Amino acid sequence: MADPTVGRDERLRALARRRGWIAGILTGAMIVVYFGFIALIAFNPTLLGRRIGSGLSLGILLGAMVIVASWLLTWFYVRWANKHYDAELKSISEAKS
Repeated sequence: MADPTVGRDERLRALARRRGWIAGILTGAMIVVYFGFIALIAFNPTLLGRRIGSGLSLGILLGAMVIVASWLLTWFYVRWANKHYDAELKSISEAKS
C-alpha cells in the first residue's frame, strides 16, 4: 500500500523551494540596495554631499530611501507569505491523503 504522506511531503518540499527562492530574491535586492548605498559613500562622497533642498542632501535622501526599501521588501514578503505560503501550508496540513 502506498504511503499517504509521500504526496504531502513533495508538496511541502516544493513550498519550501518557493519560499527559499522568494527569500533569496528579496535578500539579493536588499544587498544591492544597501551595498550600493555604501559604495556611493565610499567612492563618491561629493555626490552624496550635494544639496537638493534647504537642509537636505542627496545622501540623506538616499539613506532614507534605503530604509523605505527595506520596509517595502519586508511588506512584500509578509504579503506573499500570508497570501500564498500560509494558505498552501494550511492546505498541506489539512490534506487527507
